[in-house]
Amino acid sequence: MQEIWAEQALTPEGWRNDVAVVIDAEGRIESVTPDAPPAGRRVGALLPAPANVHSHAFQRAMAGLTERRGPDPSDSFWTWRRLMYRFLDQIDPDDAEAIAALVQVEMLESGYAACGEFHYLHHRVDGGRYDDPAEMSAAMVRAAEISGIGLTLMPVLYEVGGCDGRPLGPGQRRFGSTPESYADLAARAKAHMKPLPGDCGFGIAPHSLRAVTPAGLAAAVEMAGGEPIHIHLAEQVAEVEEVEAERGARPVEWLLANAPVGPRWCLIHLTQMRPEETRAVAAAGAVAGLCPITESSLGDGIFDGIGFLGAGGRFAIGSDSNIRIALSEEFRTLEYSQRLRDRGRAMLASEKSSTGRVLLEGAAHGGAQALRRAAGAVAPGLWADLLALDTRALDLEGKTGDLLLDAWIFAGDDRMVTDVWSAGRPMVTDGRHFARDEVEARARATLRRLKDRL
Repeated sequence: MQEIWAEQALTPEGWRNDVAVVIDAEGRIESVTPDAPPAGRRVGALLPAPANVHSHAFQRAMAGLTERRGPDPSDSFWTWRRLMYRFLDQIDPDDAEAIAALVQVEMLESGYAACGEFHYLHHRVDGGRYDDPAEMSAAMVRAAEISGIGLTLMPVLYEVGGCDGRPLGPGQRRFGSTPESYADLAARAKAHMKPLPGDCGFGIAPHSLRAVTPAGLAAAVEMAGGEPIHIHLAEQVAEVEEVEAERGARPVEWLLANAPVGPRWCLIHLTQMRPEETRAVAAAGAVAGLCPITESSLGDGIFDGIGFLGAGGRFAIGSDSNIRIALSEEFRTLEYSQRLRDRGRAMLASEKSSTGRVLLEGAAHGGAQALRRAAGAVAPGLWADLLALDTRALDLEGKTGDLLLDAWIFAGDDRMVTDVWSAGRPMVTDGRHFARDEVEARARATLRRLKDRL
């Protein structure tokens, strides 16, 4: 049993003062009591800690390496992808584990309690299978054992090099599977997760309409059962054009017509949607998995947050390429993208909630749905996925309620995060993860070796 006492806490009933939260031995919230005397771990502001729903952990090692123009007249997602392919040819399972552990520690220190790992780096450099086809997935699990994050592992099905069914190119050989070999890989990966705590989960991830055939998508959906399904969708203009040319419909239009898209689906990016597609995704109940920092980095486009939320849609946040793991900055970038496009202010705020509160509560609820994780609020019965902010921080001084959230997101940064619990496990205290030193030292050595190989 643990007890946390907060000066203020955001609950489903709104902001409350002097809140005592009791966490049971399993890691779930047992009770939430306002106007309680101080006891246990004392914090400033207690909030639901969102899940990071979309991560490619290995790309963290590429941070800062792709900011020069390639040989093409204009750099783009596609030239970035070529460098990514060259980079990943250097990574072995030990490297992947070290990088993923660092990523997960940084996520926890940023304020995320859980992580959805969209994992597609499966095989040896030549495309051959490891003795255990799920060896790279096992590396993600070992990283989570080190970091303590609430992992949802989602191995990726990647069949073809494009919508026309062309073979995988040299940079894609480490990803490739048939539906049959993928079923075996996924089963083995799920078996590797047995040592993890009970809050950790599993999902199925058909990579994209470019990389998965219609038959492969149908097989993946059937394989998922009741588990979450995540897929990249409508990210780039060239992708939209390719899908439309080969399948006779735009990506969102085709998927909604050919798959049982619903609340257990998370559609990643969606930066290239028409208004009617935006409304249709919201009506289907799927979560929009948004990665604003990566989408900005790659020049993907701007998600229609105003239209989507206006239609009742749910969203979640992911760090995707992990070039910068910063929860408050993801929120800020999402809101600022709407402001820049429409030349307005407080674009995602509602009549009842400020911008910061809409962003935090939306991401917490949507992230829990996207990972099918019983979390997303400071409420009894849910996993204790919690974060605390330092109300003594200069920009938070004297601020309460929604104003405090707005100051954190738009004036502060993640250094204001003092504590994070993942399903009740105290992962971050006084702003620092308990295993930061050893994880960072190992990651430094790995990053040096990878740089030398390049």
